[in-house]
Amino acid sequence: MTYKNCDFHILLINGPNMNVLERREKDLYLGISLKEIIGKMKKKAKRIGVSLTFFQSNAEHEIVDLIHSSYKNIDFILINPGAFAHTSIALRDAMLSSAVPFYEIHVTNIYSRESFRKKSYLSDIAEGVICGFYGQGYIYALEAAVNFLSIRGSLSMKKNTETRDGYPKNKKNH
Repeated sequence: MTYKNCDFHILLINGPNMNVLERREKDLYLGISLKEIIGKMKKKAKRIGVSLTFFQSNAEHEIVDLIHSSYKNIDFILINPGAFAHTSIALRDAMLSSAVPFYEIHVTNIYSRESFRKKSYLSDIAEGVICGFYGQGYIYALEAAVNFLSIRGSLSMKKNTETRDGYPKNKKNH
């Protein structure tokens, strides 16, 4: 589902097992569902006027293919790679090749869990990592992405009005 009527186009990708989130370990995931998270994201996106596209897959190649095509029309990616965070060099390479800025999201705090979950192949190339805030982490990530894009847009506009030496264009340099 996509919301249009804004300048920012954000893609939310959810990886393996997120489609059954509400059935996963209740003590870790609190019984929240991806449907609930997406419902809150839709409301937030509409409220702030962002175009938001949702995608979930348990298949690594589908996620990689989507990331490959995202450079054409996506300004920012929010990704919960699930277990692929800890195993997928292909996902890392796809993110690098797309050159689309992104935040990595995890429902739980991956750094307080099993040792094999503490290494993410995406964290060091992400603009930021949000983990341990359950469903609310997605809202934080969306707000942060819009802030990131707004700041980057402001800097681009400022850069376009200045010369290389930092003085405004069409102004005499004294």
